[in-house]
Amino acid sequence: MVTAHINRIGTAVPPNDVHDAFVRFVGDMIDDRRNALIFKRMVGRAGIEHRFSYFEPLANPNRFVADSDGFYAKGAFPSTGARMARFEKSAPVLANAALDALDLDGERERITHLVVASCTGFVAPGIDQLIVKAAGLNPGVERTVVGFMGCYAAVNSLRLAHHFVRSDPAARVLVVNLELCTLHFQETGDLERLLSMLLFGDGCSAALVTADDTGLALNDFRATTIDDSAEAITWRVGDQGFDMHLSGEVPGRIQRALKFETERNDGEGLLRGTRTSDYDLWAVHAGGRTILDAVETGFDLAPEALHWSRGVLREFGNMSSATLMFVLNRIMGQVGTSVDRASKGFAVAFGPGLAAESFRFTTV
Repeated sequence: MVTAHINRIGTAVPPNDVHDAFVRFVGDMIDDRRNALIFKRMVGRAGIEHRFSYFEPLANPNRFVADSDGFYAKGAFPSTGARMARFEKSAPVLANAALDALDLDGERERITHLVVASCTGFVAPGIDQLIVKAAGLNPGVERTVVGFMGCYAAVNSLRLAHHFVRSDPAARVLVVNLELCTLHFQETGDLERLLSMLLFGDGCSAALVTADDTGLALNDFRATTIDDSAEAITWRVGDQGFDMHLSGEVPGRIQRALKFETERNDGEGLLRGTRTSDYDLWAVHAGGRTILDAVETGFDLAPEALHWSRGVLREFGNMSSATLMFVLNRIMGQVGTSVDRASKGFAVAFGPGLAAESFRFTTV
């Protein structure tokens, strides 16, 4: 049986660090003093220092306008249409930056399949077609779009690449995870929604998946859904961008579900009858500090087990589907030094459903 491998990954973020500017601007939208204090405390506990965007924060932002273009002006946040126009303009630029980091020079004409995952923008011709044109790929490349799945779309896009390679060992699959989350900031004083927005930044990854025996070998994929949790994470199209709901119950639900997975320990579960101690590496979607804490506690992992994920969260925030790929890229960069070859790894991401999508991998 042919094994698909992630041969390498390129990553990119926009040029502007907006985290501190966002915190200042949003702080001015909270009228309730108690909620303002809670927000300030949660900023300090978020484990995030940087998030990136194509919006340029004002050098001396006032309480009415957040960015130099006036896109986010208090009392006049943009329509969904205006946000999608920005997506159409900026998304191909970020995708090209990730492709440059992947370094496909001399290989672009060999790409047979393109898989693009995104939940932050819609346009037709599609973002897949825009990437083919901007990146100079073969116009006849087989294109697949994984749309609106949220943070675990990284796993679904890799699963598709895995199947393509196993069905055709000559396939060379380009997997792009592209998210412009900062297009969807909302004007609200609701504390729960503001804390959700506190997590998100923009980012893009580009990965080459082939049968070549280098990088990370993709072993298998498994998904599961937590019962009665469909409304815990939602992502709906609204009149002023996409409306994110991230319930404060999510970390607790994940922790309990993973604890149950370790206790059941059978072949039908997320762990496939294995133990967490059977894995050397953990690549967990950095959805937020409390999400990572829930995984660490639920799986009873050592504190240092999730340091790859915590590092990505600290430096980039939650970039939705691109985030897990950033984590995998860091692991791949250490293979042969701090990471041994033939190490066994477990990757997992969470999203709407409430579902967990996972795969196992081996370093080559």
